[in-house]
Amino acid sequence: MVVDLLLQNGVKEARIYNAQEDILRAFFGSGIDLTVTIFNFSSIASKDDAKRWISTKIGYLENSRIRRIYIGVDAFSRGITNKTDLQAALTAYTSMQEAINEGSYADEIKVTMPHPDYVLNMEKVSKPSEADFRHEIREEMHGFLRQLEANKAPLIIELLPIYQVINKKLGIDFAGPTDSPSHVIEDVNGAVYTDYFTVLHDSFVWAIKKAGVPDLDIVVGAVGWPTDGLPGANTSSAEHFYKHLLPYVTSNKGTPMRPGKPIDTYIHALTDENMNGDYFPFARHWGIYRTNGEPKYKIDLSGQGRDIFPTKANGIMRMPERWCVYTNRVKGFNKSAVVEQFKLACRKADCTSLAPGGSCSGLSFQNNVSYAFNMYFQTKFQDEGACSFGGYAVVVAEDPSTDGCVFPVEVVKGQQDNYRPTKSGQDRLLAPIFVFLLSVLWVLLNC
Repeated sequence: MVVDLLLQNGVKEARIYNAQEDILRAFFGSGIDLTVTIFNFSSIASKDDAKRWISTKIGYLENSRIRRIYIGVDAFSRGITNKTDLQAALTAYTSMQEAINEGSYADEIKVTMPHPDYVLNMEKVSKPSEADFRHEIREEMHGFLRQLEANKAPLIIELLPIYQVINKKLGIDFAGPTDSPSHVIEDVNGAVYTDYFTVLHDSFVWAIKKAGVPDLDIVVGAVGWPTDGLPGANTSSAEHFYKHLLPYVTSNKGTPMRPGKPIDTYIHALTDENMNGDYFPFARHWGIYRTNGEPKYKIDLSGQGRDIFPTKANGIMRMPERWCVYTNRVKGFNKSAVVEQFKLACRKADCTSLAPGGSCSGLSFQNNVSYAFNMYFQTKFQDEGACSFGGYAVVVAEDPSTDGCVFPVEVVKGQQDNYRPTKSGQDRLLAPIFVFLLSVLWVLLNC
């Protein structure tokens, strides 16, 4: 189902956050180039471990068109405070690279690691030329970059500019390309920046230049825009962001530091990640699609900027139209007890839409509680035992949604139950999506 959806939308490359065989089998013969992730990098502690991993995936390297292997997720940013983890990731990277080279796959398969902008000293940066890798990881990063250069592999960067424009109080309109820029940043050699996507991109270019590898290929491994959990994070702003960004990255205009060069860019993500960390409420709302297979907004994945919706995902079955809501008909009403039940529901379900600026942030006390109760109820696939909450909840057939705030109904369990924690305990909590896919990012190829 998901592979068909990608093909219908003209997607030629996809990134997945694991290397499960059932997922790889689904891509057999699809023609879609895959990037897979070895999240549990501690399992690759030697070249022999890497060779064993390759031997288990040998049938998928061509049939499923594996073209890149990522070691871990954000290992360098974690390495700022945890050098043990970073060294384990680097050992896994070196081991896998050597095994790939010895297996004669080096021309087809590139091994690398993804990096968020947190690996740069962006809190001290007012323009790209000031950027550099953080001093805590600079030595390790420089060594890693030299290995990438030697193996002709790209540096993978993840640019989520909304984080930075919030922190720097620049306004979300400055996050991506637009016809009417709200700010202008001038840099050396006459460089001019009118959006933070290109600021972040060229900050990495400056950092690798300072590291002595100025010509290293760069791929944007993730760029996204949330649709909830923050003032200004909604479907309209997401549509606007992509309507301007995607034609830009496919235009070959390049950036001030790399004019005329393509910007291969993966879009994050297919649907929301409702089990992702909620350190930022909007971090769970990157998805283009709702869980029912409907696109949230118009987006032209060809990069032509057309005013179109992506193809709808067919065959998604939802649970019955039932909701769990707050009731005040219990004897001995105790507001403190209700609040405790609300907190319990939100600890075990996704309440980030209630965050300030979120789509459900303006609800009444009763509707706030109802929203939390229903999210937990749907998470439990409408098990009536999950709609008790000390007697303060009841199952209803009337949709409690309000203007702008949707009380969701879950999809059928068999279509969603696919989350698996890693052996290392470093769970990548991703929303299990549609049939099997944990998370996917779409790449816009320069046509």
